[in-house]
Amino acid sequence: MLNAAFSDKGGAFSCLVADDSDFARGNIVRIVVGLGGTIVGEARSGHEATRLYRTLHPDLVLLDITMPELDGVEALRQIRDQDGAAKVIMVSSLGHKEMVWRAIRLGAKHFITKPFTPEYARLVIKSVLAGESGGES
Repeated sequence: MLNAAFSDKGGAFSCLVADDSDFARGNIVRIVVGLGGTIVGEARSGHEATRLYRTLHPDLVLLDITMPELDGVEALRQIRDQDGAAKVIMVSSLGHKEMVWRAIRLGAKHFITKPFTPEYARLVIKSVLAGESGGES
Protein backbone atom coordinates (compact mmCIF):
# COMPACT_ATOMS: atom_id res chain seq x y z
CA MET A 1 0.00 0.00 0.00
CA LEU A 2 1.39 3.40 -0.94
CA ASN A 3 1.62 6.12 1.66
CA ALA A 4 -0.85 9.01 1.55
CA ALA A 5 1.67 11.51 0.20
CA PHE A 6 2.37 9.29 -2.80
CA SER A 7 -1.22 8.27 -3.55
CA ASP A 8 -2.73 11.73 -2.92
CA LYS A 9 -0.49 13.14 -5.62
CA GLY A 10 -1.67 10.50 -8.05
CA GLY A 11 1.78 8.94 -8.08
CA ALA A 12 3.66 12.21 -8.59
CA PHE A 13 7.27 12.05 -7.45
CA SER A 14 10.59 13.38 -8.67
CA CYS A 15 13.34 10.99 -9.73
CA LEU A 16 17.01 11.05 -10.65
CA VAL A 17 18.16 8.16 -12.84
CA ALA A 18 21.88 7.34 -12.95
CA ASP A 19 23.22 4.71 -15.34
CA ASP A 20 26.07 4.94 -17.86
CA SER A 21 24.05 2.87 -20.35
CA ASP A 22 21.70 4.99 -22.45
CA PHE A 23 19.57 1.90 -23.10
CA ALA A 24 19.20 0.96 -19.42
CA ARG A 25 18.61 4.58 -18.39
CA GLY A 26 15.89 4.90 -21.04
CA ASN A 27 14.14 1.76 -19.80
CA ILE A 28 14.15 3.04 -16.22
CA VAL A 29 12.91 6.47 -17.32
CA ARG A 30 9.95 4.89 -19.15
CA ILE A 31 9.01 2.88 -16.05
CA VAL A 32 9.24 5.91 -13.73
CA VAL A 33 7.21 8.11 -16.07
CA GLY A 34 4.63 5.33 -16.42
CA LEU A 35 4.19 5.44 -12.64
CA GLY A 36 3.53 9.19 -12.76
CA GLY A 37 7.06 10.21 -11.80
CA THR A 38 8.92 13.19 -13.18
CA ILE A 39 12.51 12.71 -14.27
CA VAL A 40 14.33 15.71 -12.84
CA GLY A 41 17.78 14.53 -13.90
CA GLU A 42 19.75 11.85 -15.68
CA ALA A 43 23.37 11.02 -14.87
CA ARG A 44 25.95 8.93 -16.71
CA SER A 45 28.47 8.72 -13.86
CA GLY A 46 28.57 8.57 -10.10
CA HIS A 47 30.07 12.05 -9.90
CA GLU A 48 27.26 13.46 -12.02
CA ALA A 49 24.68 11.65 -9.87
CA THR A 50 26.00 13.15 -6.61
CA ARG A 51 26.19 16.62 -8.13
CA LEU A 52 22.62 16.40 -9.47
CA TYR A 53 21.30 15.05 -6.18
CA ARG A 54 22.82 17.99 -4.31
CA THR A 55 21.12 20.41 -6.72
CA LEU A 56 17.78 18.68 -7.35
CA HIS A 57 16.91 16.83 -4.09
CA PRO A 58 14.68 14.26 -5.87
CA ASP A 59 12.21 12.05 -4.01
CA LEU A 60 13.87 8.93 -5.45
CA VAL A 61 17.18 7.91 -7.05
CA LEU A 62 17.73 4.83 -9.20
CA LEU A 63 21.49 4.32 -9.18
CA ASP A 64 23.51 1.83 -11.23
CA ILE A 65 26.24 0.03 -9.29
CA THR A 66 28.92 0.12 -12.00
CA MET A 67 29.55 3.52 -13.55
CA PRO A 68 32.65 5.39 -14.67
CA GLU A 69 34.59 7.85 -12.50
CA LEU A 70 32.74 6.94 -9.29
CA ASP A 71 30.89 3.67 -8.77
CA GLY A 72 27.32 3.56 -7.56
CA VAL A 73 28.21 2.39 -4.06
CA GLU A 74 30.50 5.38 -3.47
CA ALA A 75 27.93 7.70 -5.07
CA LEU A 76 25.33 6.26 -2.67
CA ARG A 77 27.61 6.92 0.29
CA GLN A 78 28.06 10.55 -0.80
CA ILE A 79 24.33 11.02 -1.40
CA ARG A 80 23.48 9.54 2.01
CA ASP A 81 26.14 11.79 3.61
CA GLN A 82 24.30 14.78 2.07
CA ASP A 83 20.85 13.47 3.01
CA GLY A 84 20.41 10.57 5.42
CA ALA A 85 16.78 10.22 4.34
CA ALA A 86 17.58 9.82 0.62
CA LYS A 87 15.56 7.05 -1.04
CA VAL A 88 17.94 5.19 -3.33
CA ILE A 89 17.32 2.00 -5.27
CA MET A 90 20.46 0.31 -6.58
CA VAL A 91 20.41 -1.22 -10.05
CA SER A 92 22.96 -3.94 -10.70
CA SER A 93 23.93 -6.64 -13.13
CA LEU A 94 24.16 -10.23 -12.05
CA GLY A 95 27.48 -10.92 -10.40
CA HIS A 96 27.64 -7.79 -8.22
CA LYS A 97 26.06 -9.36 -5.13
CA GLU A 98 28.75 -8.17 -2.68
CA MET A 99 28.50 -4.58 -3.96
CA VAL A 100 24.71 -4.73 -3.66
CA TRP A 101 24.85 -5.87 -0.04
CA ARG A 102 27.45 -3.20 0.70
CA ALA A 103 25.03 -0.63 -0.75
CA ILE A 104 22.16 -1.96 1.37
CA ARG A 105 24.36 -1.63 4.47
CA LEU A 106 25.14 1.97 3.43
CA GLY A 107 21.43 2.81 3.28
CA ALA A 108 20.10 1.83 -0.14
CA LYS A 109 16.40 1.10 0.27
CA HIS A 110 16.23 -1.73 -2.26
CA PHE A 111 17.88 -3.12 -5.37
CA ILE A 112 16.90 -4.35 -8.79
CA THR A 113 19.02 -6.84 -10.74
CA LYS A 114 19.38 -6.46 -14.52
CA PRO A 115 17.73 -7.77 -16.53
CA PHE A 116 14.46 -6.97 -14.80
CA THR A 117 10.84 -6.86 -15.84
CA PRO A 118 9.01 -3.53 -15.84
CA GLU A 119 6.45 -5.08 -13.47
CA TYR A 120 9.10 -5.95 -10.90
CA ALA A 121 10.74 -2.50 -11.17
CA ARG A 122 7.36 -0.84 -10.65
CA LEU A 123 6.74 -2.98 -7.55
CA VAL A 124 10.12 -2.05 -6.04
CA ILE A 125 9.71 1.66 -6.82
CA LYS A 126 6.22 1.73 -5.28
CA SER A 127 7.39 -0.08 -2.15
CA VAL A 128 10.34 2.30 -1.63
CA LEU A 129 8.14 5.37 -2.15
CA ALA A 130 5.73 3.90 0.41
CA GLY A 131 8.54 3.75 2.93
CA GLU A 132 9.27 0.04 2.72
CA SER A 133 12.77 -1.28 2.16
CA GLY A 134 14.46 -4.61 1.70
CA GLY A 135 16.41 -6.81 -0.63
CA GLU A 136 15.31 -8.68 -3.69
CA SER A 137 13.66 -12.01 -2.98
